[in-house]
Order: sequence, then structure tokens, then C-alpha cells
Amino acid sequence: MTRIPATSPLWMRRLAILSLIGQAGIMVTGAVVRVTGSGLGCPTWPNCFPGSLVPEPHPEIAPLVQWIEFGNRLLSIFLVIVAGITFLAALNTRPRRTRLTLLALAMPLGVVAQAVIGGFTVLAGLAWWSVMPHFLASTVLVWLAVELVDEARAGGAVTRVVPRPVRTLGAVSTVVLGGLLVAGTLVTAAGPHAGDANTPRLDVPVTLLAQLHADLLFAYLGLVVGLGFALWAVHAPARLKRRFALLVAIVLAQGALGGIQYALGVPELLVALHVLGAALTTAAAAGVWAATSERAPAPQTTPVEPRTPAHA
Repeated sequence: MTRIPATSPLWMRRLAILSLIGQAGIMVTGAVVRVTGSGLGCPTWPNCFPGSLVPEPHPEIAPLVQWIEFGNRLLSIFLVIVAGITFLAALNTRPRRTRLTLLALAMPLGVVAQAVIGGFTVLAGLAWWSVMPHFLASTVLVWLAVELVDEARAGGAVTRVVPRPVRTLGAVSTVVLGGLLVAGTLVTAAGPHAGDANTPRLDVPVTLLAQLHADLLFAYLGLVVGLGFALWAVHAPARLKRRFALLVAIVLAQGALGGIQYALGVPELLVALHVLGAALTTAAAAGVWAATSERAPAPQTTPVEPRTPAHA
């Protein structure tokens, strides 16, 4: 019986990167659904309309609105397929690695959980408190996807490349980043982009929430600056420094974009770009955290050629 070849590190990494792109992409398409008011383009779940899985003519819902929301659902289906293949590939690595397998398993489980949260959000009429976990769950999956990419690259013995206090500072900055993302969802909840014109908004002044969001951004920037000094003081590896420089560039661009979109009255295009920036910021921060540890190359397995029996 022919055995299935073990998954090569190269293909495992490619699938992990594809999962990461998909997780970030679903955040952006979700933002497009929101800013175009297409959140209830498919007013039921899991069907688009009662008795119909796909969009159908409706006197009160424009076809474009239906297909934008339905397209987001289709992307979720594609993503769960990619995530499932990634998990199977992780199971097929030799030798099998527990951390790689668990990270890969988180991808399909996360997408399914997101689908359930999304269905609940639709059934709740896009209430702001139901939309928030939908976005935040995606940021967690982006973070895990970055960890998966890093784990797919190498899976040997782990070595910490910076002292524990530096890693602690990185952990604290991650907590503040989480607060920053939550504050961003609150700003959106009180803002004009509800996903549907009839959805009630969070009854808190946008200016107050935007100030909270800005304060957390400055706090995060301060921690990032401190982390940078710490990395240079301990002579962190070049790989970690490169990832840190990328994080700084993305955070600064994201902060500038947020200020511009607020000054211009949160136009739709800039909102979608800001969500993309949130995904990139999360991915960059996860990359920095992952690079504080270094792994030896993944063990390679060489297929054993069958021996040819000797003839007398």
C-alpha cells in the first residue's frame, strides 16, 4: 500500500501563510460589509434568505448589498477549507509536533466559531455588542496564524533570545494592544458605520471613545519605544530587530490613518483600510513576540529506500 508522503516544512509554511492571509482578509471583507451597510444583505443564517442559501430578488434589499454579505460568507467557507487542509498537513508532519498541530487545529475551529458568532450577530440585528466579539475573535486568529507560520518554519528545541524582563515588557505591550483594539471597536459601535441603517448605535459620545482610543494608542507607543530600547540594550538578534522595525512602521502608519479618517468624518474607504491596519498591527506584534524565541530547524525525515533482496 502506498503511503502518503509526510508534509514538507516548505508546504507546511505555505499553508500557514495562506491561513494567515485568509484570517486577515476576512477582517477586511467584514469591514467592507459594515461600511457599505450590507450587514443584513442576507437577513437570516445559515441561509441567506428563508429557504434559500444564496441571494434572491427582494424588493427591500438591493442585489449588490446581498452579494457583498454573501461574498463574505463564501470567503468564510473557503477559509475553513484552507484551515482544514492546514490542520491535516500538520497531522501529517513527521515527526508529529504537538504545538504545530494545536496551532493548526485552532484555524478551522476558529473559523467555525467565527461563523457561529457571525450568525448570532445577524440574528441579533447587528447589535453593536454582538459585532464586537466578531471582530476581536479575528484578531486572536490572526495572532495564532502568525505563531503557526513561525512554528511551521522551524520546530526544534526552543531558545529564549532575550531576558525574561524584555519578554514581560512585550507581554504588557500586547495586553495594551488588546485594550487598544477593544477601544477601536467601541468607537466603531458609536460611529456611523453600523452595517445597517436601522441598527441602534452605542449611546456614548464618539469624541469620548475616540479620546480613549487615542490615549491607549499613546500608551502602546510608549511601551513599544521602551521595548525598542530594551531590545538594543540586550543585543537582540537581527531577525527580532527587523520585526520590531516593521511593527513600529505599521503602528505609526495606523495611528496617522486613524487621525486622518477621524478628521475627515470616517469615510468608508479609510475605515476599511484602518481595519486592514489593525490586522497588520496584530500580525506584526505577534511576529515580534514569536521572534523572542528561536527554534532549531524542524527535524527532517529521509524516506528509507526499500532494500532489494539479495539473490543467491
